[in-house]
Amino acid sequence: QVQLVESGGGLVQAGGSLRLSCAASRSISSLYGMGWYRQVPGKQRELVAHIIGGGSITYADSVKGRFTFSRDNAKNTMYLQMNSLKPEDTAVYYCNALWLLNVYWGQGTQVTVSS
Repeated sequence: QVQLVESGGGLVQAGGSLRLSCAASRSISSLYGMGWYRQVPGKQRELVAHIIGGGSITYADSVKGRFTFSRDNAKNTMYLQMNSLKPEDTAVYYCNALWLLNVYWGQGTQVTVSS
């Protein structure tokens, strides 16, 4: 089992920044993959950024150059630094983890960007 707890969401004006955190209940260095997704009501959950195996980080085109995925293995925490936020970034953001062929999700954190 992997438990994930997100934090850091909130309300911000367009052009502002937020940093999301996702604390994992086990060593993130043992995870096969991890990442961030987001979802708005009525739409499917979509990829924001993830890393699979030993590969490089993949970003959605809509966030390239503005969002940065990072992790701190010592703290078992992954982060999503979001800069130059736009109203269309408004969504519930979820972190996920791939471990032993299972996918785990956090509870989500709301990000609202006002124009």
